[in-house]
Amino acid sequence: MGRWESARDLLAATDMDWDRRIFRLQILAEAGVRLRFADTWAKAEPRSPHALALLANVQALRAMIAGRDAGRSLMEEAWATCHTALDAWPQDVAPLVVMLALLRTHAPDRDTLGQVWEEIRQRDPWNREAHHEVITYFLPCHHGVQGEAAWWAEEQASVAPQGLPIGVLPLVVLAEAHRSRQERDQKAYGLTIHPWVDCPQIDPVLERWWRYRSLHPHACFADDANYLAHALSFANRHHEALEVFDAIGPYATQVPWSYCGQASELFLRHRGWAYSPPKRRRR
Repeated sequence: MGRWESARDLLAATDMDWDRRIFRLQILAEAGVRLRFADTWAKAEPRSPHALALLANVQALRAMIAGRDAGRSLMEEAWATCHTALDAWPQDVAPLVVMLALLRTHAPDRDTLGQVWEEIRQRDPWNREAHHEVITYFLPCHHGVQGEAAWWAEEQASVAPQGLPIGVLPLVVLAEAHRSRQERDQKAYGLTIHPWVDCPQIDPVLERWWRYRSLHPHACFADDANYLAHALSFANRHHEALEVFDAIGPYATQVPWSYCGQASELFLRHRGWAYSPPKRRRR
């Protein structure tokens, strides 16, 4: 209906909590792609950094949906809006994260990637969404190779302060490698073969993030906790996964469970095994 006042109030209240600001912008943008409230708001308040950041997210999603060729003009439009948003609020990290997403989808330019990444590092060096965008850029399905993505994830996780979800990045790369190999070698590599049985990446995630995580969960806590619960479950470490499932509650995510079968079925099965005494479990 073109109403944007509540979105303005929500984003204004988020202030400089970049983690929740980016999360809320992304959720609002998912609706804004098919509606016009972001466009209407930006026209009504053309110097509002909140309106411009939301419009940049919406335009970027439209460009991604259109595809690399058809969405080129939309990508340029979104890129320009990001610059306008940064002019309105230079400290804002959100438009820079949008730029990373645009580079990943439309422009494999390593020099520009480095420049945008450095701008983010100056503002919010451990921004979760920015790290995930760079990892996605480095995946073989975009502009990198598997070893590069894995190396970068391990490096970032090893130097990040304890308690930050950056520590989960190696599990993200591992899950993506599994998904990619399944798509490539469907006949030779089935659902029963997976890399989590003997997985050296799990313990560092427990030590770097889980044991020291904040009592105030970050916006994408459920996503990261599901990666850890999934890895522990498929490593048959259900007694350790119990604590993670407790923290997740009902907030199961499609990824990475869907990479190994039917997501909700797998989540419920492994959660049940985590809660049931070992002697009562069928083996």
